[in-house]
Amino acid sequence: MFRFPGPQRDPGGRPARARKSAATARAARSAKRKASVVLELLRGADLESTSRKHGVTAATLSDWRDAFLAGGAEALKVRQGDLIDEQGRRMKHVMAEIAMKNELLRERIRRMEDEKPFLRWRPRR
Repeated sequence: MFRFPGPQRDPGGRPARARKSAATARAARSAKRKASVVLELLRGADLESTSRKHGVTAATLSDWRDAFLAGGAEALKVRQGDLIDEQGRRMKHVMAEIAMKNELLRERIRRMEDEKPFLRWRPRR
């Protein structure tokens, strides 16, 4: 009698699970999960117990923490740049307003001179 091959089974009779490689297991950890573990560390949790709890080496957790803190510092640097850009935009706006007022005043002076030219100024003797 011929039997079709069915799912492979463990010695206990259960279907065998496909085992993930170490690279696949690392890739499966989402950024959100890593961030929550790092925040747990930053709140004061012990490094060794946290590494055992999440099944990650202490060195890996330290790397995650360092990367997390470096990313935060980098984000703050970008914000400083945005602040400088904002100040530059405000200054350009103020300069544009002043230039427009100057132009309007020059036009007003020209119109007034066209109607009644200024008399020449004579020095007093």
